[in-house]
Amino acid sequence: MLESLNSASAAKRGELIAPVRHTVLLVSIFIAGGIVGAIFQGHAQSPSGEQRPNVVPLYLSLIAVEWLLVYGIWAGIRTRGLRLTDLIGQRWTRGKGVLIDLAIALMVWILWLGIQLGVSRVVPGNSKSVSVLLPQGGLEVVLWIGTSLSAGFCEEVAFRGYFQKQFEALTGSSLWAILLQAVLFGVAHGYEGLSAVIMIVLFGLLFGILAFWRKNLRPGMILHAWSDIYGGYLFQFLRW
Repeated sequence: MLESLNSASAAKRGELIAPVRHTVLLVSIFIAGGIVGAIFQGHAQSPSGEQRPNVVPLYLSLIAVEWLLVYGIWAGIRTRGLRLTDLIGQRWTRGKGVLIDLAIALMVWILWLGIQLGVSRVVPGNSKSVSVLLPQGGLEVVLWIGTSLSAGFCEEVAFRGYFQKQFEALTGSSLWAILLQAVLFGVAHGYEGLSAVIMIVLFGLLFGILAFWRKNLRPGMILHAWSDIYGGYLFQFLRW
């Protein structure tokens, strides 16, 4: 597996998909945002006894930020004559392809649940401020689903599409590209707490390997969106 990860063609390795300064800017934004978020999270108090905030503006702003991120990526890759579809991979041409990607997403999700369960027993949770932001009521649930779908598409385009391809071109290694985008993915979610960051790094590794294997982002987008929907709403509802 490691040999295959490092055996990408020299042509692909040497072709940057955006200017280096564009990548540096995006990486800096994610790192700064993750650090600031971690600081605020570290000082967050337990929501017990406090009035629950109105999360509708938060969800709307998150959706806007996700799509602004995609716009920023498009602005960078278009200077090299690329389109977003070049990051996503080939389109579905038959119903069979849709079913295959859905089946792969389901299998990887089951694998992920096992990993998540194992890690949660080793690393204690410490993000007390996140649960209060989960949806309650019809409007919030609808907006949460919209946020999850946006995250599934936009973050996969960003991390497994843009960063993974760009890091591979910069390092000459698919393995390093997968590792670097996963770490950046985790750091960008610093506001969720240390245990969540560790989980998200593992999540990023799993998604990076999936994108490398499938040569497209579709199964990862499906899985990412579903995981957010399940983790934020259905899990709370079903109490599995």
